[in-house]
Amino acid sequence: MWDLDLSLVKFDEKGLICAIAQDYESGDVLMQAYMNREALEKTMQTGYAHYYSRSRQCLWKKGETSGHLQRVLGAALDCDGDCILMQVEQTGAACHTGNRSCFFRSLLADERAGVRFLAELERIAADRREHPAEGSYTSYLFEKGVDKIAKKLGEEAVETVIASKNSDAKELIEESADLLYHLIVLLEEKDVRLSEICTELLLRHS
Repeated sequence: MWDLDLSLVKFDEKGLICAIAQDYESGDVLMQAYMNREALEKTMQTGYAHYYSRSRQCLWKKGETSGHLQRVLGAALDCDGDCILMQVEQTGAACHTGNRSCFFRSLLADERAGVRFLAELERIAADRREHPAEGSYTSYLFEKGVDKIAKKLGEEAVETVIASKNSDAKELIEESADLLYHLIVLLEEKDVRLSEICTELLLRHS
């Protein structure tokens, strides 16, 4: 249930507020649009994202014609009250170009990654399972099945423990990477989502 006092929302001179949709699983920013008061109220009432089109000057429900709905699972108002950030469950692509996110054109890239890359790795594993690729180790694991995957996970767990007893941080990083990778493959094989693991952890520690 939304806990929002609409008097705290600062609509601009055109009666609009910036709204950002973020994938609740990966943390990826999917799109940015605008809401007027009616769109915000509709979103709160229905649980699905509604926006206001500045070009068409009308209310629209995201995915109403395409089926690419956004179910709103969480939301926050920024410190100034002039921007809403929503965590959504996105069906299909968020962008009209067919890309999952509207922010698909990279302007600056770095070799470093945060934990959100685990969600990308999960998507890659799912794709390799659905579309096996010749020469792909991930596809090979799915072909061999749960026994092979579980065996590899066990081996990597042992190697990670051994690495933790040494003083080489790089070795621990590499073995931990192997462990996480094989865990993600195993979860995909068993149709378990990383978000379900995160939810379980949240329930344990909330």
